[in-house]
Amino acid sequence: MSLALRDSPLVADATRDRIKEHAREIGYIYNRRAASLRTSRSGIVGVVVHDIMNPFFAEILKSIERELDRSRQTFILSNHYDDLEKQRTFIDTLLQLGADGVIMSPAIGTPREDINTAEDNGLPVVLIARSVEGARAPVYRGDDAFGIGLATNHLISLGHNRIVMIGGTDQTSTGRDRYRGYVLAMEKAGLTVGPDSRIAGPRTKQGGFEAATQFLAMKERPTAAVCWNDLVAIGLMNGIARAGLTPGVDVSVTGYDDLEEAEIATPALTTVWNGQREVGRQAARALLDKLAGVDPGPVHELIRPELHVRQSTGKPR
Repeated sequence: MSLALRDSPLVADATRDRIKEHAREIGYIYNRRAASLRTSRSGIVGVVVHDIMNPFFAEILKSIERELDRSRQTFILSNHYDDLEKQRTFIDTLLQLGADGVIMSPAIGTPREDINTAEDNGLPVVLIARSVEGARAPVYRGDDAFGIGLATNHLISLGHNRIVMIGGTDQTSTGRDRYRGYVLAMEKAGLTVGPDSRIAGPRTKQGGFEAATQFLAMKERPTAAVCWNDLVAIGLMNGIARAGLTPGVDVSVTGYDDLEEAEIATPALTTVWNGQREVGRQAARALLDKLAGVDPGPVHELIRPELHVRQSTGKPR
């Protein structure tokens, strides 16, 4: 009965369903805490990200959930909103619950000691989307420098030479890598990158929309924008349209992540697929391997992005 109630793959589906139905009829509740004392496994995994309202993280979470379901693992989700203390409270809670492990996109300012201490206290950690220098945990993320390079080179190939990057922060590995990819592509093409070549900060639609005013007010108005992500790009295109210009005609815009919304935006957004489904799958698989005693070590796996060209980019007017 215990094997069935904790969804053990050793029990046939029909038998498991029958036992669960009988348990419900008699009002029996499986005591996971007591069982964990016997097995030293709780069947619980923590997942903590910046903001699940961002479709990028939602797509990663979907892949994580699908992979964990195969091993009958339950997960607890938390948003840290880049609040380090909120993240620490969640990790402490997982340790108190005896959770089996955690998959996390670390908050800005996360020190390596936080991650290594969790590992030392029996909570295996796998990092996604962002890395923390000196942390022993494996990392799975897109190759951000390469991906932004794809978008920037696409604009350069169309004839643009006044290209501004919009969004992101140097406080994260993702922000640093994406800006580096932009700078490398510009410099390789012999184009100048100055202090006004980046509008740092925006990571949301609202941020992109508000950045449109600053973008259009530049002394030598850029003909193209490489955006931090699809949300910023869609917000920017809305701001450009509000100003009476046509995105994809008057100003070319690229996004990043290739969210579902990118393809149905007006105009359809040229963007970079960042491998979020693969990031989630590999991260969950790595954690399950660690729980099975197979430690992948300090792996830093970079998923190779792909450029998807649509209607929001064209030759400069």
